[in-house]
Amino acid sequence: MGIAENITKLRKEIPQHVKIIAVTKTMPVEIVTQAYDAGHRVFGENRVQELMQKNQELPADIEWHLIGHLQTNKIKFVVPFVHLIHSVDSLKLLSAINHDASGLNRKIDCLLQMRIAREETKFGLSFEQAEQILCSNEFSDFQHIIITGLMGIATFTDNFRQIRDEFLLLAGHFEEIKAKGFPHDQSFTELSMGMSGDYKIAIEAGSTMIRIGSLIFGERNYHL
Repeated sequence: MGIAENITKLRKEIPQHVKIIAVTKTMPVEIVTQAYDAGHRVFGENRVQELMQKNQELPADIEWHLIGHLQTNKIKFVVPFVHLIHSVDSLKLLSAINHDASGLNRKIDCLLQMRIAREETKFGLSFEQAEQILCSNEFSDFQHIIITGLMGIATFTDNFRQIRDEFLLLAGHFEEIKAKGFPHDQSFTELSMGMSGDYKIAIEAGSTMIRIGSLIFGERNYHL
């Protein structure tokens, strides 16, 4: 099947409220354009340099999500146009985003990236670290940040029970953080979890955003 057919098939399989983030990592503009021409408008990039390039070359009505690890010195490049940053994993990063966004008088939607996988290489906050950030005086002073939910990446494993437990852990974190820190905040609604190999488990656990690459575009070209 082609890219348009892949998107149509995926949309039919998932609940209407779940947003598909089409992950364009390593995919050339010509390939991404096929998804755009099929009516898709929400795309995610892992790397700032690729995100900047594709934002310049592709139509302006695309909703760009930064889903990869973000360094503070690269924030200024994405703040002018990014729709949502999924990968906020420190107070320092939030402070830098707030600073750069203030210069443009923008409010940037962000997700706190939580560490739920058992793999040591994954970025993310513990529940206690997230609480410390949200309860800090510095966070309360940010005027250009909107925390809209949480993001997490499950362990890369064939053990579906483990993946489900990790997603349920993240969903539990979401409910507890919402109850404590955002009980009346209509913006705190998003739970970004699930990729091509585990999105069905993620949706069952409560995901509102799935980050899909290979199921839409095919296997990535890692030589780019």
